[in-house]
Amino acid sequence: MANSKNFKLTEISKIISRRIANYNLSKLKTNEGRVVSVSDGIAIVHGLPHARYLETVNFQSGGTGLVITLEENSLGIAIINKPEKVKENEVVKLSGEIISIPISDNFLGRVIDPLGNPIDGGPKIKTTKKQQIETEAPGVIDRESVSRPLATGILAIDALIPIGRGQRELIIGDRQTGKTAIAIDTIINQRDQNVICIYVAIGQKNTSILEVINQLKTHYAFDYTVIVAATAANTETMKYIAPYAGMSIAESYMHQGKDVLIVFDDLTKHAIAYRALSLLLQRTPGREAYPGDIFYLHSRLLERAAKLSSALGGGSITALPIIETQLEDIAAYIPTNVISITDGQIFLLNELFNIGVKPAINLELSVSRVGSAAQIPAMKQTIGSLKLELSQYRELQIFSQFGGNLDPSTVKILDRGQKIVELLKQKESTALPQWIQSIFLLAIKKNILLDVATNQIQNWKIAVIKHFEQKMNHSWIKEMIKKEKISDHQQTRLIVELVQITKKFNTLHQPQK
Repeated sequence: MANSKNFKLTEISKIISRRIANYNLSKLKTNEGRVVSVSDGIAIVHGLPHARYLETVNFQSGGTGLVITLEENSLGIAIINKPEKVKENEVVKLSGEIISIPISDNFLGRVIDPLGNPIDGGPKIKTTKKQQIETEAPGVIDRESVSRPLATGILAIDALIPIGRGQRELIIGDRQTGKTAIAIDTIINQRDQNVICIYVAIGQKNTSILEVINQLKTHYAFDYTVIVAATAANTETMKYIAPYAGMSIAESYMHQGKDVLIVFDDLTKHAIAYRALSLLLQRTPGREAYPGDIFYLHSRLLERAAKLSSALGGGSITALPIIETQLEDIAAYIPTNVISITDGQIFLLNELFNIGVKPAINLELSVSRVGSAAQIPAMKQTIGSLKLELSQYRELQIFSQFGGNLDPSTVKILDRGQKIVELLKQKESTALPQWIQSIFLLAIKKNILLDVATNQIQNWKIAVIKHFEQKMNHSWIKEMIKKEKISDHQQTRLIVELVQITKKFNTLHQPQK
């Protein structure tokens, strides 16, 4: 039986050798080669001695491809489009260009593929220049430290896991835990903030992308957003190049001195696409069958997010990569890789999501390595030791589940913790400006929140927002918003008004006997 198998393999090898020997490559030009084999979106090509890594090629049948493997006697070509038309023995020509994407301000408010072609049914986009999708990340000297906040409008994040302009903050969690919702809410909150947004959809269903578009349009956020989409129906090559194309568009704005927010939804699918290409090219698989350079795949992408120095215009790219975990396993290969590359992570828990804590953020495992450097002074003044209090509450909550009598101090901590958790709950698309967030944090710091029943806190929040929004034209509120900090006089006045609001609210919402 073994001899039979060896005989078959030997015969196949001889047939392939004869086919290669029969190719008269000398008649081909140096920028032309011939397809030896094609399968599953990968073409093996002989010839093209001057091919470069990531150079595009044109197939005789009309398709295009990307050089991603350079062997001594052959090239591994990932087919970008029309893979069904590429056949063995057809001629392949070098384009002479490294894969690039057109750059244009007209991309705003449009949906494009990773090659810059519109896929939203709108008119063709006029472009004046191109940029390679792979470029070198800014060096240390070209960067500045992150110091300006990129507000998400989500109280739990802006207060406890702040994100700065130029930061890379990972959003990680299991499927259906609200990862995309956080990213979309952050995009919506950039309205009137002079931040250009780019949403890169990798391997998403068309219906999912359409939902994102409709949500952005509903909240008037689509006009300052570019959507780069490599759908589930696209080739693995298109999924592979999508995030790099999105980053190139972001860089074009950053180098104009503008602030950019880019969302990668999600890099798990990106890694899977690259793994598929690598296995088809017979690269040696490593852990979880990923190739050895999988870390470099994401590090060279995310390192391009930066806050440029003022000498280079002071622009920034803030990256929000998304990673999907399986059974909350953040120690898996891809999650640990991306965690080590980014400046912090927002970890979402199934358990919290299922009991109605939304956003379902696990504050113990979530962190921002930029921290308070990316917060306005008003937030720093009012935050106090909130994260530590919540950590103590979580520990005592677990302990209290075992039963037994609890001492009054423990009961007080548990009651306070429950009310803080309730205050941090926030529905989708209900962004809070930072000055309102600071008022809520002040209510926690000064124990005003403790006077509100836990089941009434959401209604109390609405009453507080309504009260202070009606006073936005008052000079002291205007000054607080403009300077982004709270003076002693303003703090005293805020406390007085919060107490009055709370007393009035409790009177109106007393439980009926």
